[in-house]
Amino acid sequence: MALYHLTVSQIRRSAGQSAIAAAAYRAGECLYSDYYGEYSDYTRKGGVICSEILLPPHAPLEYQDRATLWNTVEQVEKHKKAQLAYSFDIALQNELSMEENIALAREFVQRCLVDKGMVADFAVHAPDKEDGGIPNPHFHVMTTMRPINPDGTWGQKQRREYVLDDEGNRVLDRNGKPMFNAVPTTDWGSPETLEEWREAWCRMVNEKFAKKGLDVRIDHRSYVRQGIDLIPTVHEGPTVRQMEAKGIRTDKGELNRWIKATNRLMLDIKKKIKSLFGWISEVKEELSKPKTPSLADLLISYYQDRNAGAWSQKAKGKNLKEFAEAVNYLMENKLLTLEALESRLSAVSTEFDTLSDTMKAKSARMKELQELIRQAENYKRLKPVYDELNGIKWKKQREKFETAHDADLRLFYTARRILKEKLDRKPITLAAWKQEYDRLQAEYAKLSPQYKPLREDLMKMRRVQYCVDRVLQRRQPEQEAPKKKQDIEL
Repeated sequence: MALYHLTVSQIRRSAGQSAIAAAAYRAGECLYSDYYGEYSDYTRKGGVICSEILLPPHAPLEYQDRATLWNTVEQVEKHKKAQLAYSFDIALQNELSMEENIALAREFVQRCLVDKGMVADFAVHAPDKEDGGIPNPHFHVMTTMRPINPDGTWGQKQRREYVLDDEGNRVLDRNGKPMFNAVPTTDWGSPETLEEWREAWCRMVNEKFAKKGLDVRIDHRSYVRQGIDLIPTVHEGPTVRQMEAKGIRTDKGELNRWIKATNRLMLDIKKKIKSLFGWISEVKEELSKPKTPSLADLLISYYQDRNAGAWSQKAKGKNLKEFAEAVNYLMENKLLTLEALESRLSAVSTEFDTLSDTMKAKSARMKELQELIRQAENYKRLKPVYDELNGIKWKKQREKFETAHDADLRLFYTARRILKEKLDRKPITLAAWKQEYDRLQAEYAKLSPQYKPLREDLMKMRRVQYCVDRVLQRRQPEQEAPKKKQDIEL
């Protein structure tokens, strides 16, 4: 099945990240960082199909060397919390060959990024699927955040735009310094540009599908923007997928299984509700005529005709059983008229909408809690490493400790940053989050089966619809046969 995935993030020194390490991982190479004085060796990483660096015309050719490019970026970015690069993660399509995927990805990188002045480090990954799982081809792109000037030098990310008074003089702050706004020199970091990138990739893939005559399409919009009333799954990531492939059930995998099962039920129920409302609208005029029999009378007529054509007692017995179930459903729920049936359908539709809204709210909160719990556990586990680093006063010893514990410190910095952004100075309450997640998980498990009675109710309504349609068709003269009703799915 065609799928859409395109995310853009930043590689930041404040999060303990390194442009050299990120580039080495994506290309499957061993690169030396002049800034950190260490090697990042990913030569044993499998699944790297190809990698290359694409340059705009005015960029120095030496930047085609990966180590030269990203070491230069690390040198240009002086601040200890500098933003180093944009990182793209984009899914390729299993419906296309690898050659077609690579050509399409390269075209996207060239047209949307390099032609806009960005230096792009591009790598295609296709992780091995020895367990027979679904292939996950994708490509990574690292791009520079600073523009390159026409003379090949690095430009500025931002420029100062001073605040002026009515007479054109600079406005001073309370310390006597001119006030200014920092204005980006490019639009690469704007939400509008991100939307353009997402839409461009979607359009290019769909054009390729159409050219090959494939009846599949992708959509860059969220379910909400598409008007699709479904619960979105969570992004599992390679680690979770590897664990699931080995038969190890994870929280994310379990949540996605529930969401997919729930979405299947939701789609089926929504389809049946729409079909029944359409049918009621069509036959309302026919059943509103004077002396029109009740729904139960129509059912009796249908099964009488059906029994008249039955060849065996077994068939007649089956007809009688179906008739009893259908009539009992109408009688128990007092559905003797079309209006009553329509009212019942409206009640089922309302209950479905309420249940769906509740499920979506719980699912969204569970996703949020999963991320909070994961980051809080990393923070708690790695805080002693960070504290030990801060306790080292001598520079050389400190640098040696940082090198030895690089991976742990990066995870800690990432966890600290994410928790700070999400909590807004509120305390970390790991135990409370776990309790809330367990409670929501139990509630979610109880709510999901509540779709089944709604579906069963709709199935019985569809049986009534089928019977009534057949009776009405038989009563009309052959030359005035009604238009074909909606397809029945029982």
